[in-house]
Amino acid sequence: MKRWRLVEGLDEPAGSLARHSGLPHPLARALVARGVPSATEADRFLKPRLSALSDPLSLPGMASAVDRIWRAIRDKEPVAVYGDYDVDGVTSAALMVRVLGKLGARVSACLPNRIEEGYGLSPESLERCIGKFHPHLIVTTDCGSGSVEAVALARKEGIDVVVTDHHEITGVPAEAVAVVNPKLGDDVSARMLAGVGVAFKVCHALLKVGRDRRLAVAETVDLRDYLDLVALGTIADVVPLLHENRILARHGLTCLNSTGRVGLRALADVAGVSGEMGAYHVGFVLGPRINAAGRMGQAEAALELLLTDQPSRARELAASLDASNRERKRIETEITEAAIARIDALFDPTSHYGIVVGEPGWHVGVIGIVASRLAARYGRPAVVVGFDADGIGRGSCRSVPGFDLVRGLKSCEDHLSQFGGHAMAAGLEVKHADFTRFSEAFQQACQQALAGQDLTTVLDLDAWVSLGEIFSPGFSETLGLLGPFGEGNPEPVWGVRGVSLIGPPRILKERHLKMTVGIGNRQCEAIGFGMGDRDVPDGELDLAFVLRENTYMGRTNLQLQLQDFRPAEDE
Repeated sequence: MKRWRLVEGLDEPAGSLARHSGLPHPLARALVARGVPSATEADRFLKPRLSALSDPLSLPGMASAVDRIWRAIRDKEPVAVYGDYDVDGVTSAALMVRVLGKLGARVSACLPNRIEEGYGLSPESLERCIGKFHPHLIVTTDCGSGSVEAVALARKEGIDVVVTDHHEITGVPAEAVAVVNPKLGDDVSARMLAGVGVAFKVCHALLKVGRDRRLAVAETVDLRDYLDLVALGTIADVVPLLHENRILARHGLTCLNSTGRVGLRALADVAGVSGEMGAYHVGFVLGPRINAAGRMGQAEAALELLLTDQPSRARELAASLDASNRERKRIETEITEAAIARIDALFDPTSHYGIVVGEPGWHVGVIGIVASRLAARYGRPAVVVGFDADGIGRGSCRSVPGFDLVRGLKSCEDHLSQFGGHAMAAGLEVKHADFTRFSEAFQQACQQALAGQDLTTVLDLDAWVSLGEIFSPGFSETLGLLGPFGEGNPEPVWGVRGVSLIGPPRILKERHLKMTVGIGNRQCEAIGFGMGDRDVPDGELDLAFVLRENTYMGRTNLQLQLQDFRPAEDE
């Protein structure tokens, strides 16, 4: 059971917002909690407009990037777009290839091999790209800011590089013709952009400059037709869905639901998606299948899926990605179960503040997912390492609030070959001979930072509600306007007190808990995914849940999707 927490001090501003906007009080409270305190701001938040996007030419390096790309188009120079192997990298590469091709560029695409070459533009991947495509210009997407060595090598070969990226820059940026990275600027909204968002801004700037120069070809491209790719990469990359990201994601989901892109339609079909697609489908259905290709080492299939216009080829590629995703899940499950068995044999929640596990042969393409699952399960920073035949381990790290991974790994650097990342997610390389010493040092760093803290997982409630409120006319529809939900704009979690069970709870597929609950003359269904092993206490219950529409046999009903439950407590 989790520790429930309701943010205090919001009722008065929420009441004011409810009065001035006409919103139900619980929804007004959720908006205030997300930094939206006034009716004017609520209107902007609930109705994000493409016209509110900022001038793309205000981004650092943009003018130089646009000039060089237009020169390559004018002179028919061969251009290679170099992306990355995750959803953000694949969608940003697909977007750039499609738009540059529409503008008349001689453009090809290249992605790194995750297993052999690792992330981003490396000297090895650069040489492969040059050998295959012989470009005069390379445009990176979702990578390249820190590729100092590779960009210098390209320059020696007489090849210009334009970097478009969104990652943090820890050292001196690569000496490219232009580095378009909002992290180099001060615009808070732009700094949140995913790699595909930056690529979109580059395409927007190309069209803007092209139209200013009265280039007829610039009038042939409507960027709204590419917002499905932008939404896919933005949501899947777990960047904050606020400001410009929110605008791009909201309009991109609309585009996704009417997309004529045969690859995306085929992927939705093979995944069994029916009805309207939302952020959930991007994050947990389409995104993982695109990611699976890169995780298993061959991201080109995912890129081809987004670029092909042939329905038969799209179906073949979608089936391949679906198979890769099933294999990814099988491997991930095996590693997760093995890791949990090892941890549970030794874990003491009163004295263990960090988790480190590793094995030879663990697939490095899935260990990041495993680390996330372990951090969530145990409420501790988690490191998962896979070692190759030479005893070199590549690890993924995921953290919990209160522990900065980069700072923690810095204290262990004597035992690491390299490391890098952010406060909540990082990667490392460690030799097998140093693994035990690293594990001990990491445990010590976690203990120093977390000792004395309550590490019980916290569940934040947006508001206590009654069943009557959430089933009132318009509540669900207005709640939908708060979306898309994700990082920075989590789906609201509601609490309801003192409900009673109507009939015994049921177990579905041996894993899920389903119950009918009621209070007064109102009753509804509630489902707890993965809660089938939990005992339901006697008497009245408090429920924490998100509100979902459930369609079954053509009928749609509101359903409580449980996040937790407990014996009813007094207010």
